[in-house]
Amino acid sequence: MEIYFLYLKQYSLLIDAGLVVLIWMVQLIIYPSFLYYKKENLVIWHNKYTSRIALIVIPLMLYQLVFSLMLIIYQFSLKNSVYTFLVVFLWIYTFTVFVPLHNKISNSNYTEITLQKLVFNNRVRTFLWSFLLVFRLLLM
Repeated sequence: MEIYFLYLKQYSLLIDAGLVVLIWMVQLIIYPSFLYYKKENLVIWHNKYTSRIALIVIPLMLYQLVFSLMLIIYQFSLKNSVYTFLVVFLWIYTFTVFVPLHNKISNSNYTEITLQKLVFNNRVRTFLWSFLLVFRLLLM
């Protein structure tokens, strides 16, 4: 069981690192680029973007969530609790803040402020996922 858990921790670290790379790309390149599209072009591109990025993000986030819950169940500690809390917070933050903003864009019911909110609010996710990776490195 211990060797299995060691492999899970290593794969989990890769998942965390992948999410950090992805969120920095979103923060520095993808979300800011939305401000340069004409409205009709952004809606078309956004619908393609969200379906494609979901193929990458959803499995990564699901794995991260499952692993964090396994940590709590099998190796309960303050560090593991903090890690799991941050993962759950990122899920809640993503689904309560970003899903509605993306829905506005998909439905062509957005303004420039909506797009700026994406970039601004994503700073929190970028910081937290970056912090989470550093925190995980300290857990190893």
